[in-house]
Amino acid sequence: MASSTLFISLILLSLFSLSSSLTSETVLDAAEILSDNGFVSMALTLELIAESLLSQSNSITIFSPPDTSFVQSGQPSLSLLRFHFLPLYLSPGSLRSFAFGTKIPTMLPSQSLTVTTPQSDSVISLNRVKVSSSPFYDDGLLVVYGIEKFFDLKFQSPNMKFRCDLLTIRNPFGEAIEILRSNGYSSMALFLESQILGFSNGQSSMMTVFAPSDEALETRVDKFTDYPSLYFRQILPCRISWNDLVDLENGTELSTYSEGYTIHVTKSSGMLKINGVAVFYPNMYLNEWLVVHGLLDVFPVAERTSTVESDSEMRSKNHEMSIIDHKL
Repeated sequence: MASSTLFISLILLSLFSLSSSLTSETVLDAAEILSDNGFVSMALTLELIAESLLSQSNSITIFSPPDTSFVQSGQPSLSLLRFHFLPLYLSPGSLRSFAFGTKIPTMLPSQSLTVTTPQSDSVISLNRVKVSSSPFYDDGLLVVYGIEKFFDLKFQSPNMKFRCDLLTIRNPFGEAIEILRSNGYSSMALFLESQILGFSNGQSSMMTVFAPSDEALETRVDKFTDYPSLYFRQILPCRISWNDLVDLENGTELSTYSEGYTIHVTKSSGMLKINGVAVFYPNMYLNEWLVVHGLLDVFPVAERTSTVESDSEMRSKNHEMSIIDHKL
């Protein structure tokens, strides 16, 4: 890839298009503030792409390395630059609430940043790079944080899937359990009380629970081949309130406590769904580390398209054979 700033900028102009309530004036304001704080290289980059940074998302989060990083690494590649832009707005509170190991999507396709904030540490860290505790610019749609250096594209996620700040509480789910039971979600309440409390030994971490109704779970009784997995895939290792959910970009992928199972946020015609299931009772319960959202259904198991297609093909072939046999 050519190293000239102009060439990189032209590519950015063609690929970074963000249309929404964001305006070029907003981006230029952010660039000016970055420049005033000594982040001149990123400020110049934003000025060059201000007119085209308006069509991939309704909101943006930018992580800006200092000028020394630009000098040390030379002109960054397009991929590296995109790795520092998120297609969603993340407030400082949201960043602090994410559990260790949480993946955050970037504008670089199929690439995410990993939360590496140490346990009980107030300093936010992504990909082992420290993030400024307060943003340089924040208007509710565009937010710009300073970071100590460029994120490493080759960063390997920690072997530990999740690491959470533990809170020693006698019955951390007590209030949430009562609210779940009183609203027709007794099965999930029982699971939190018997499984999560026993597993955590009276300690809890940041968590989001998508609770299926008792009625929905009753229809799945004959499918409990992996009982714990059904419940664990309804729980995320980070706190995501309803306001945070609606701010997530369409297609955002999040990990759950069920090994290998992820959920996807989709938005269509003003309707937000999680793995195809609508949230019926948002923020049913909410505190500083736990959020419970009520659902009318259960998240489906991973689809097995190839198996379905094979079964369909097999039925078709059997039908064809029966016709041939009949003719013979």
